[in-house]
Amino acid sequence: MKIRNLFVMLLLTAVLLASCAPAAVEEPAPVEEPAPAEEAAPAEEPVEEEPAMEAVELRFSYYADGVEADVMQPLLDEFMVANPEITIVLDVVPYSTIDEQLPVQVETGEGPDMARITNFGAYNGKLLDLRPLLDDAAYYEANFPAPILSALGYGGFPDAFTVTAPYVNATLFEQAGVELLGEGATWAEWTEATKAVAEATGVQYAISIDRTGHRYAGPALSMGATLIDADGNFTVTDPGFGAFAEVIKGWHDDGITPSEVWLVGDSLNNCIDFFKSGDLVMCMSGSWQINGLAGDVGDAFDWVVVPNPTGDGGSTGVAGGSAVVAFADTEHPEAVAKVMEFLAQEENYAAFSAGTLALPAHTGAAATGIEFETDDASVLGALAAFTAEVPKLQDAAVGLNVHPYAFAYYRNSANRIGQYLTDELTLDEALERLQQDINDAIAEAGG
Repeated sequence: MKIRNLFVMLLLTAVLLASCAPAAVEEPAPVEEPAPAEEAAPAEEPVEEEPAMEAVELRFSYYADGVEADVMQPLLDEFMVANPEITIVLDVVPYSTIDEQLPVQVETGEGPDMARITNFGAYNGKLLDLRPLLDDAAYYEANFPAPILSALGYGGFPDAFTVTAPYVNATLFEQAGVELLGEGATWAEWTEATKAVAEATGVQYAISIDRTGHRYAGPALSMGATLIDADGNFTVTDPGFGAFAEVIKGWHDDGITPSEVWLVGDSLNNCIDFFKSGDLVMCMSGSWQINGLAGDVGDAFDWVVVPNPTGDGGSTGVAGGSAVVAFADTEHPEAVAKVMEFLAQEENYAAFSAGTLALPAHTGAAATGIEFETDDASVLGALAAFTAEVPKLQDAAVGLNVHPYAFAYYRNSANRIGQYLTDELTLDEALERLQQDINDAIAEAGG
C-alpha cells in the first residue's frame, strides 16, 4: 500500500514539473527568397508586310491586223483573275490611231499606260525601263533580241516577229499550166510568170506590192539598194533603190497591177484584198497576213509563200514586227511591270503566238516550238516559208524597223514613189526629194 502511494506521489510530481517547464520555441521555417523573375523574351518586332496594292485601272491601246485582240483578251483576263486589284482595259483602235495619234497623246501626257506599237523611234525617251521593276529582269533580257530591247529603251518587248515575202495563188498557176518559180527567180521573171498566169486564167491582175516603204525596202535591197549606210544614215538615191520603182512603174504601164493600191493615196495601201478575192496572182506583203488569209480564203484556192525574188543585192525581205510597250509617265509603274512580266512568260507568249499564227521573237518560246492552232496546210507551209527567209535577211533589212529615224523614211517614201508612178516627178526627182524629206524630218527630230 505504501509502495502504491509512493508511486502515485512520484507520478503527480512529474506531471507538475512538466507543466512548469518553458514551452519549446519552434524555429521559424526559413523564409524562401523569391526566385528571380525570368527575363521576359523580347517581343518580336512585327514583320512589316508590303502594303497591298491599291486597286488600279490600266489602259492598253491596241491595234490588230487580225485576231490579235481576240487572243490577247483571254490572257489579260487570266492575269486579272490572279491579280484582282489590277483592271486592264484593252482599247482596240485602228492602226492609224497608233501611228498618228498615239505619239501626240504620249507627248502631251495624255497617253495610255501601255500600247502595241510598230514605230519604235517615235517614243525615244518615253518608255518605262522595266528592268528595276521586274522580278526577273535577267529572264526578260535573255529572251528577246538585244537590238530590239535597246531600241525600246527596255520599255517593252516584241510580241510578234514579221518577215516580208510574196504570196502566190498556187491554184491559178496550176490551172494555167505554169510552173511555180523558186529560189533564185528575179522580179522580172516573176512578172512574166504571173502575167502569163493572169492571161491564161482570165484573172484581172498579175502582180502587186503593198504601198509602203516597209514592203518596198526588201525588193529594193534585193536589187542592190543600200538604204542604210555604214554610219546608220538613210540613202535612197543609189540606182538599186530606184530600180524597183521602175519595176512597179512597168506594172502600171502594162495594166497588170491594181492602180488603187499605189495611185489613190492612203485610202488603200495593200494588195491582200485583191489576192484574197482571187483577182490577183501575186501579192508582196508579209507574215502578218497569214491568219487573215486562212480565215478569208478558206478552201477557195491554194496559196503559198515563195522566196523573195533575187537581184544584184541578193534575196531579202524586211524584218519587222510589233511590240508591247509601257510608257514612262504611267501613274502605276509597278502594276504595269507586273502585266508586262506576265505577258513575257514563255507559256503566255507561246499562247499568243499560237493563237495569232505569228512568228515568235521570244528565244525560249521559239526553241520549245510553237504549236500553231491550225491544221491548214497552206498556213503551216507559209510559216515554214517565212521562217526560211530569216537567215537571208540583210543587216539593213533587220535594222530598218528599229532605226531611231525609221519614221522619216516610212512617212515619205510611198508618196514620193507614187509621184514617180503618176509621172508627176521623174525618178531622179522623186528620189532626190525623198532624200531631202528624210534629212529634213531627222533634223526636225533633233537628229
